[in-house]
Amino acid sequence: MRTEAVVIGAGHSGLAMSSRLTDRSIDHVVLERGGVANSWRTERWPSMRLLTPNWQTRLPGAAYNGPDPGGYQRAAEVAELLAGYAARIGAPVRAGTRVTALRNSGSGYEVITDQGAWDARSVVIATGACNRPALPDAAMNVPPAVGSLTPLTYSGPDHLPDGGVLVVGGSATGVQLADEIHRSVGEQVRLPRVYRDRDIFWWLESAGVLGQRYDEVADIARARHLPSPQLVGTPERRTLDLNALRTIGIRIVGRLGRITDGIAQFSGGLANLCALADLKMNRALDAFDAWARDSGTDENLPRPHRFEPTRVDAQPVLTLNMARSQIRTIVWATGYRPDYSWLDIPVTGRNGQIRHDGGVVTAAPGLYLLGMPLLRRRASTYIHGAGPDTSELSDHLSGYLACP
Repeated sequence: MRTEAVVIGAGHSGLAMSSRLTDRSIDHVVLERGGVANSWRTERWPSMRLLTPNWQTRLPGAAYNGPDPGGYQRAAEVAELLAGYAARIGAPVRAGTRVTALRNSGSGYEVITDQGAWDARSVVIATGACNRPALPDAAMNVPPAVGSLTPLTYSGPDHLPDGGVLVVGGSATGVQLADEIHRSVGEQVRLPRVYRDRDIFWWLESAGVLGQRYDEVADIARARHLPSPQLVGTPERRTLDLNALRTIGIRIVGRLGRITDGIAQFSGGLANLCALADLKMNRALDAFDAWARDSGTDENLPRPHRFEPTRVDAQPVLTLNMARSQIRTIVWATGYRPDYSWLDIPVTGRNGQIRHDGGVVTAAPGLYLLGMPLLRRRASTYIHGAGPDTSELSDHLSGYLACP
């Protein structure tokens, strides 16, 4: 089978690119291993909600128009939204088609699937960043009596065995799961859910933070690996940070170093990590306040204020005997990594990530990447970031196809 472009993945990024290609009359197909929005349907825990408010959920030619613009959609609602979007734009999705290999060919690329092969001059990889859990070495030494789960396999507190739970990870996923389960923390990005009566994403978008381009970021490699902010989307718009977890009785410990003979060992640097997170948050709030003054928005907002510093124990917990503490489950909220096991083109680095320049895979002309953190701008991490990213990358792709 032959087409001009193959898009791999029918999530929000792949569908957004399909819309752009259709607008440009570029013949293409979207290959999806499951159904549209497969990850949202099958690889998210039921209570998970978007971090971004509904008003920010927009794709090319479509924007949220429901009754709750300030709310936060559940995973199942996101899946339904994307399915409706795919139908509305007439995306040529081939569901139930798993890509098993991507190779160079004489005319461009050969995409091998379990339903046959496709030849195309260009390929867009939109499989996302969350294909596999990224587990630390300590996960190999968990005692047999303790179960291990990841966000991809966690399905809710009612499905956990009796006993204590150790949640490893202090990003959005880690604090959400710790809050839901009712207990280790590495580098954090602390932000309030609401500041001066506006959702934090209103500030991030209005002040231009989310629009910052990848080539304007000083340390792009580090920025692309920062954890997600300690946020949760709830109808109450409540802030969920380490202080909130402590208030409901959750014990906060430092970064998990290793597990030996059933003893978990933690870093003693929790206080320093928290102080750094507080400092960065206050710098961000200072920048928001300055933008509000300079833009003339300040007079329409409540007065600036600051939040309580993160509370930590005077004597950090350095070890935890899991048997004595009756720990029966560890939930590894330690991030994800993409799966490129099917990619037979030498475009990945030592870290397994595809090398690219803003989504353009320069070592393989005609190959593109979508849906990765800070791909072209800070907003690339979120659904609404797919709009501007696909606008620019489809322009590049169209130009490539126009060349003989």
